[in-house]
Amino acid sequence: MRKRHGRRKPISEINVVPYIDVTLVLLIIFMVTTPMLQTGVDVDLPQAESATVEQEEDKPPVVVSIKETGEYFLRTNNEDDQPVVPDTITARVMEVLANKPGTQVLINADQGVEYGVVVTVMAALKNAGVPKVGLMTKKPEAQ
Repeated sequence: MRKRHGRRKPISEINVVPYIDVTLVLLIIFMVTTPMLQTGVDVDLPQAESATVEQEEDKPPVVVSIKETGEYFLRTNNEDDQPVVPDTITARVMEVLANKPGTQVLINADQGVEYGVVVTVMAALKNAGVPKVGLMTKKPEAQ
């Protein structure tokens, strides 16, 4: 092996491979985070330490929202929240579970909603055949 004593000729091209890599990583990040952005009824959730629930991509959860004013909303198949009458919640949830068994059902209630109202909705969902009902909370703010 012989060493060259001459200098290398400078390359006058721009290497774009690192830029392509960064662009691909950003694209993947946006593709993953976009489905996580959810809009819905604005409720004042209670704060509690809890684990994050994993969501299956092909089975978005059914979310029953209860506002402090007594209004009920239902979100199915990642659609917008639709106002519902409390008596129709179980029928609508049963319809979703018939089409997609194993779909998660969550209750998203205002902090000021009475405990009895939430329990009544949970009992109605259990009677509709929902094996597990989850309660949505928000993480406590750092102080």
